[in-house]
Amino acid sequence: MAEKRKQIKKSPIGKVLKVIGCILAVIILVVAGYVAYVFIDYHRIPDNQALEIENSQSQRVETGREYTVITWNLGFGAYSDNFTFFMDGGKNSRAFSKNAVIANINGAVDKLKELNCDFMFLQEIDTDSTRSYHVDQRFPITSAFPDKTYVFAVNYDSPYLFYPVTSPHGKSKSGIMTLSSFELSSAVRRSLPIEKGFRKILDLDRCFSVSKAPLENGKYLVLINLHLSAYTKDGVASTKQLEMLIEVMNEEFSAGNYVICGGDFNKDLLGNSAEVFGVTHKDFLAWAQPIPEGTIPEGYTLTAGVDLNNPVPTTRYDDIPYEKGVSFCAAIDGFLVSPNVTVINSEALDFGFENTDHNPVVITFKLD
Repeated sequence: MAEKRKQIKKSPIGKVLKVIGCILAVIILVVAGYVAYVFIDYHRIPDNQALEIENSQSQRVETGREYTVITWNLGFGAYSDNFTFFMDGGKNSRAFSKNAVIANINGAVDKLKELNCDFMFLQEIDTDSTRSYHVDQRFPITSAFPDKTYVFAVNYDSPYLFYPVTSPHGKSKSGIMTLSSFELSSAVRRSLPIEKGFRKILDLDRCFSVSKAPLENGKYLVLINLHLSAYTKDGVASTKQLEMLIEVMNEEFSAGNYVICGGDFNKDLLGNSAEVFGVTHKDFLAWAQPIPEGTIPEGYTLTAGVDLNNPVPTTRYDDIPYEKGVSFCAAIDGFLVSPNVTVINSEALDFGFENTDHNPVVITFKLD
């Protein structure tokens, strides 16, 4: 009997099982350690953080004059028209290459230079991210506009995300950037509520920046640049963010200031984008929902710049390379302005998603 036990212990099957057990134990330890690292390293930037104003100009905004402002999500320099993204059901987690990142950012900057708007609200500007090969995208932008004041607010500072396993998304640091041809006297970063639990790891550290341009009459033009949550479970988080935003807008308007909010709302600003652009997608519609009725205060103007006779989308879904009439498109980028700001013209510009998965929206406005 003892001899039989000895033979079993030395059998090849026993050795294989032991090796498999050790490998599984190591895998479990690595996964557990990684999950612990992600949650221990996770942090949120404090609310009401003062932002540094760079290259401040002295010229002041005036009432009664026409100005232009553009909002554009530059998609961290990855989204040429043939790029697909893993979180949309596509293939890619990083830009195709460092050269592709530089080419996309420079392509967008060239278009911004041609438009030369008085104010610019830009989103998804990476400063040090694995997904964009650590290209600091602020520099080509500021170099192209040496005569503009600018403010940068971090809204994504994530631990290393080891997914997809074959090409991890990695560690990301990114933000939103506001540029102005006029003096900015103050700027602050406001932290937005986000989803809780594991899903917070997949979301940005969402925020909006509030920059104030003084007028000669003692009031301010308040410039709010935002990027609300995407990939949420049901769109509730971005609705709560929108409510916080409107509360801040109301406070500024009640103080007699003029308020222009622009950016990527990650909400269907038309309420029926699938119908307008002729393609539907259940995954996108799950979180990019219409703004709930009654959320926007009376007298405020919300615009995505879409001409329904010739509709131009402001974003595409990135599950497949862009193909007009086949890719799902929507209008989620635009502006919300207070009642004392008159929108003279509003237009979504069709750049064919050449350098990013968003088209810009430009409005011409004046302060009453």
